[in-house]
Amino acid sequence: MLRGFYNAASGMLAQQRKQEILTNNMANANTPGYKADTASLRTFPTMLLQHMGETKLNGRSIPNNYSLGQAGLGTGVYVQETTPNFLQGDLSETGIKTDMALLQSQVPLDPETKTPGGLFFRLNVNGEERFTRNGHFSVDASGDLVTAEGYYVLGKNGNRINVTNENFSVNKDGTVLDNGRIAGQIDVALIANPNKLVKEGNGLFKLNGGTAKSAIDNPEAAFQLQQGFVERSNVNVESTMTDMLTAYRAFEANQKVLQAYDRSMEKAANEVGRIG
Repeated sequence: MLRGFYNAASGMLAQQRKQEILTNNMANANTPGYKADTASLRTFPTMLLQHMGETKLNGRSIPNNYSLGQAGLGTGVYVQETTPNFLQGDLSETGIKTDMALLQSQVPLDPETKTPGGLFFRLNVNGEERFTRNGHFSVDASGDLVTAEGYYVLGKNGNRINVTNENFSVNKDGTVLDNGRIAGQIDVALIANPNKLVKEGNGLFKLNGGTAKSAIDNPEAAFQLQQGFVERSNVNVESTMTDMLTAYRAFEANQKVLQAYDRSMEKAANEVGRIG
């Protein structure tokens, strides 16, 4: 009986967590470069129950052990991890010259996972390296190309991109032309295994293990930068709404099971063994 309480409660908690993840995806459906999170549910270790006994035969004790049930007994479910979906989002034209969209054409496969790598803008965030797909940039008072939060957009060899004003142009390979001179080249980082990236908020990713190579002059990587565009989030609003409804129904079903167990326990405590 108590085991049923724990199973139903764990199901409710897992569906609540999944609902929170889906709600966050929906809230960022219009955030440039946002990558939708996917929840991975996993069951707790299966419990195997076995009868332990013995049988008396001719004065000897013979073990009489057998399994209870044909399969293991489940002990609940939980959200094991959240994994970002790094698929390319659609491009949206803004007409703003400081906006950049990173169009990923070709990336090499990771030798370990055999899955495609990912391309990202390289940033300097308080002296540390971070990555993003949000190309909604601007120019600060010093003429440096920065994100909306003021983080520096890094160019080739880790240099900042400094321009005189916002009337500059960017070639498809990331070369920035400012009043006829080359102000630098926006660096694009190649992450062999994007699943090692950890979300930090504001569209930032931190690489947890390994190093990021530059995709510039890399024959295995092909990309284009589109000035005046931003990459939209890859959140599918319709499927997210459907998943939210499914998670709600699953939460509701576990809640009803929990209520049924509660009524059974109440009846057992108040009526079983009562002397009339």
